[in-house]
Order: sequence, then C-alpha cells, then structure tokens
Amino acid sequence: MSKRNFLNAFYIFFLGAISSYSLPPYNYFIINFFTFSLFFIFLYKKREKNLISKSFFKYGWFFGFGYFLSSLYWISISLTFDESFKFLMPIAIILLPAFLAIFYGVITYLFAAFYSKNLISSFFIFSILFGSIEFIRGFIFTGFPWNLIAYSFSENIYFIQILSVIGTYSFNLFCISLFSVPAVFILRQDRKQIIVSFFFILISAAFLIFGNLKNNQFNSLDNIKNPFVIRAISPNISLDRFYSKQDELEMINELIALSAPEKKIPTIFLWPEGIIPDSYLKDMNIYKDLFSNNFGDDDLIIMGLNSIETIDDKNSFYNSMAVFNNKMEIIKSYNKVNLVPFGEFIPFENILSLIGLKTVTNSYQSFSSGKDRAPLNIKNNEIDLNLLPLICYEIIYSGKLSKNNDFDYIINISEDGWFGNSIGPKQHFSHSIFRSIESGKYIIRSANNGISTIINPIGVIEKKVDFGSTGSIDFTTSKLGKSTLFMKYGNKIFFMIILIYIFLIFSFNRL
Repeated sequence: MSKRNFLNAFYIFFLGAISSYSLPPYNYFIINFFTFSLFFIFLYKKREKNLISKSFFKYGWFFGFGYFLSSLYWISISLTFDESFKFLMPIAIILLPAFLAIFYGVITYLFAAFYSKNLISSFFIFSILFGSIEFIRGFIFTGFPWNLIAYSFSENIYFIQILSVIGTYSFNLFCISLFSVPAVFILRQDRKQIIVSFFFILISAAFLIFGNLKNNQFNSLDNIKNPFVIRAISPNISLDRFYSKQDELEMINELIALSAPEKKIPTIFLWPEGIIPDSYLKDMNIYKDLFSNNFGDDDLIIMGLNSIETIDDKNSFYNSMAVFNNKMEIIKSYNKVNLVPFGEFIPFENILSLIGLKTVTNSYQSFSSGKDRAPLNIKNNEIDLNLLPLICYEIIYSGKLSKNNDFDYIINISEDGWFGNSIGPKQHFSHSIFRSIESGKYIIRSANNGISTIINPIGVIEKKVDFGSTGSIDFTTSKLGKSTLFMKYGNKIFFMIILIYIFLIFSFNRL
C-alpha cells in the first residue's frame, strides 16, 4: 500500500471510529455532522476525479470497520465465560466488524457507480444508498440492525417522536442526510444547494415542534390507576449459574424474596430471561407448593427459561417465556422467534460443529426458532391483558412486531450479563426507547445484569433499576394513548420515503 493510500485508509477508518461515539451511552451526536460530511466530501471529490468505482469499496469498508470495531468490541466479552471459547476472542473482535463493514463497502461502491455531477443528486444518492443498505443489514442473514446512526438521538426525546409516524429506518435515512448537509453547504456552487441545506434544518425544527406537541398532548392525559400491578424484577444474579452447579431452590427463594409478593394485591411478576437455567418449562411444577405458599391466587409469574419439545424422536430446544399461575400451571407460553447468531444458534451447524463450534448460551444443540409472535392473552378474576412478548435481542427489530397489533403493553425480558460492564447493555437498552415510541405502547422490561425499566409511549423512562443494581419496579398507573401511524403501516412508510428521494434525484438531475 502506498503512503497516500495508507493515509486515506487511516483517515476514513478514523472518521468511522469517531462516529461510534455518537451512539449510546455517549450520544455525542454532534460528531456526526463532522464525520459524515467529511466522509461525503472525500467520496465526492474522489469520484469527481473519475477514479474507477472498484476502488471505492475499500473506502466504505474502512469507514465501517472503524465504526463497528469501536462500537461492538464488547461482544467478545461473551466468550470469556467458557474457557473453550477464549481462543475465539481476537476473531470476534476483528471478524464481526470486518463482515459488517462489507455493507458500508457496498454503499460506497454503488455511490461511485451511480454518482452524479449534480451535487444535490449525489447527496440524495449517498443518503438513499446508506439508508437502504442499513435496512438490508437489518434483515439479511436473520438481521443485525444494531447501532444504526439514528440511535445517536436516543436521548433527544422531542426530536425522536417522529418515530411514531415514520419509524426507525426512515428516521435513520433522514439522519444520514442531516449529518451530511454541512458537506453540501461547503461544496455549494449555487443557491439551490443552500436552499436544500436549510430545508433539512427546517425539517429538523418541524420534528422538534411535533415532538413538543406530542409530549404535551400525552402529558395532558389523565393517569389511570391499573386494577393490577406489573412488577419487573432486576435480580443481578451472576452468570456463574450457567457454568457452576448452584442450588436452584436457593436461587428461586432469592427471586421470591426480591419479588416481595403481597397476596391482597393482584400482581404480575416479571422475571428476566433464562433466570432459572437448570429446569425446563415443563419441570417447574415441582415448585408448585413453594409458589402457592408465597403468591396469591390472582398473582401471575412471567419468566424466561428453556423449553424442550420432542417431535419424531428429535429434541428441539427453545428460548421461551411462560406465564404461570401461583400453582406453577402454564397459562401461556412463547418461543423466541429472532435468535442470536452464535449466541443461540450456529449457522450451518452440521458443518461448523465439526470444528468444535457451539452456542455461547447453552452446551447442547442450537435453539430452534419459534413460529410466530402473538400477544399473550392472560386473564383471571382480576386481570385481563394482552401482552406482546419480546425476549432480549428481539427488541432491536423495527417494523411489524406482530401480525396482531391488538395488545396492551410490550413485555421485554433480557439477560445482559454476557457483556459485562461494557457499553453493550446500554446500547441494547436504547432500542427499547425507540420501540416504545414506534408502537405507542408502554414497555415493561426485566433484565438480569442490565437495566430494568418502565418506558411510556413517548419514550420517557418512568421508573428504572440502574445497570449493576438489584431491585424491582412497579407499573401501577398508565395513560390511554392512541395507536401510531407506524404501527399501522410499518416499514411501508420507509419505501414511500425512498420513492420521494428517488423523485428528488431525478428532479435535480434535470436542473
């Protein structure tokens, strides 16, 4: 590599790495106005010199590699719990960012291929390619829509209220344009480019006004006292339970003590994902006396644990969420649909298992994926609710959460201890804020070694057990909000905005 090529690669890598500090938990979104604009200027100037498009792939790859290397290093921490996985740590640190960077390489390659001498058209081409490839990244190979640049604004509650209308992918597309606008202003050649720059500033102002109005409207609604309590438990139990034989009964007693049941108040107790690792769902009835002695007849317990089904003499394992009554009878259950690659299933397992690869979260075969996600209808003498279940990783997906939108609340259970005291659990948590605004629903989240919270339909955290703490929070009152436009149409809105961008590209090319 020549000195010039090396400096170009380092420069682009540096821009990508710095951009990662705009993401949670840092949220320095102002960084992106510099990094994305400098990135666009670099690409535009290079293409202006008629450089061949094949060389442009590496520019996007280096940007993506810096971005993902800096923001996803924490994934390798999950390999420290099992000695047999530790040799894979350097591979995880390098290989995953290197793979994800390919998507960014495709963006810049296509930008060079579709480049227009018209600055505004090139600006919209860059935005539409970036936004579309990020959308594809969220679905291809089971999807990994982690760390979209839109999450830079996760703390700017007014600004992100527009999610209820257009959703995360459309908002991400807008953010890419907004962060690249300074480049248009710098490279401007006539008044049209200045007008486009100010147009995006005006749209941003409109988003803030809309968010302020939506916030005020929601806050003006009356608080309604629920005839029940949903209590989210945050036990902060060490992950050693997966690798060393622990007294399961002692662990359950600890969870019951933390739950502090009061038999006079109908309560739904929400326990985290995989909190009882040694028993399968169908085995929990052995503890029926313990639960009936501690919980009231109108209490319900929701917990995450593994389940097993035998079909045609073959065992299938599932990461499940189940609703039990106080006699440990199963009321409803759900099998996780979106599984974590290498965490819960091994792609091409028949081949990769031959070299000793296995899942991080269990010592047997890969989990099977559930068939469908539908609201859990739970009712007894005092409770009648439809709860949409999301297990851990499933909270990161934007779009149609279920074919049936007739549900009251979203319940999310998680185990974030696999990533230690890193930025990972904070990034994971930020997705919950986006899902609450998109859906217009309350989210009640119970996380072990993570952040347990109650988030209202405008993304405001009403109650929280901080990361690394033990405790519980009660959901006792709510406001009756309206269903959102995004809940009705989902990512169809994203494709409509893509068409608008394409129309603008052709329009400016004619000018």
